[in-house]
Amino acid sequence: MKNIIATALLGLSCLAASAGGAPTEPKAFANYMQQKHGFTVDYIQMALDKAEKRQSILDAISRPAEGKDWYQYRPIFIQQERIKQGVKFYAEHRALLERAEKQYQVPAEIITAIIGVETKYGRIQGSYPVIDAISTLAFHYPKRGSFFAGELEQYFVLAREQGWKLDEPKGSYAGAMGMGQFIPTSYRHYAVDFDDDGKVNLFSNTADAIGSVANYFSVHGWRLGQPVAEFVDADKVIATKFKNDKLKPQFTIGQMKKAGLNYQGQANDSDIAGIYHYKQKNRYDYWLGFHNFYVITRYNRSPLYAMAVYQLSQEIKAEYDVQQQKKLAKQPAVAKGKS
Repeated sequence: MKNIIATALLGLSCLAASAGGAPTEPKAFANYMQQKHGFTVDYIQMALDKAEKRQSILDAISRPAEGKDWYQYRPIFIQQERIKQGVKFYAEHRALLERAEKQYQVPAEIITAIIGVETKYGRIQGSYPVIDAISTLAFHYPKRGSFFAGELEQYFVLAREQGWKLDEPKGSYAGAMGMGQFIPTSYRHYAVDFDDDGKVNLFSNTADAIGSVANYFSVHGWRLGQPVAEFVDADKVIATKFKNDKLKPQFTIGQMKKAGLNYQGQANDSDIAGIYHYKQKNRYDYWLGFHNFYVITRYNRSPLYAMAVYQLSQEIKAEYDVQQQKKLAKQPAVAKGKS
């Protein structure tokens, strides 16, 4: 389960723009860090010598959860326990979530669902020392070595900025940290001090975690009040013709309707969307994904992940609303003529 969750977090790291240029060989990396950031070679080399190469990290990165079919992937994240915990999280932190929604124009339920999918609302943040994870992948995983060398560079800078001991922060096998699982570049670029205490803490400060996830979505273009995804009853021919092979939606609703799609939703003909295919055991489900759906994939490059986040958010919001209605129904009516 930890490997599956960590793999989902890797998508976040795939999206953040790493610094680039950092060498994938330890001695060259140490020299680079001295020249570019003013660290001493001895400091970097000593830290890298202490970092542990972990085979379990190399094994985990080769087993992406996003390689599963939808009917296998969905139950990992859409389950009653996670929904129940999400409703509790929403209720406990309603003021923070609503403030983040107002400030960053990102729905409270989407913020909640991201934290729920990533770490079960902070419960599972990863157990790998971040420096072990990123250095293992930077120096021993050639397929993505350059990317992770850039993240290792950012980690050293981040640790200096935050006053961390290099071997203390723990995270996923991909080096993602905190309740929202930000890799070093994302932590430096998108994390915010949402409670104004002078620190940015995504590990145990729920306010900062909520604000930072909201900020990430805001920067990547979330449009409050716009659709995310809609189930569509399309035949195979139309679903194939307008299949979204790229993450970004490519077609207009008008184009699809003109080709014969029986669309009865609220989107305008000029709205951009695409049809995403989700494999069930004996069929495919087809969903229209809009701009906001694409924004979710900026957190993790996977339509599976984006749909899991969206559906979890809707389950949480629906259950929360039901509970609120029940509470209101139990309140005694105000006597007529009384205030």
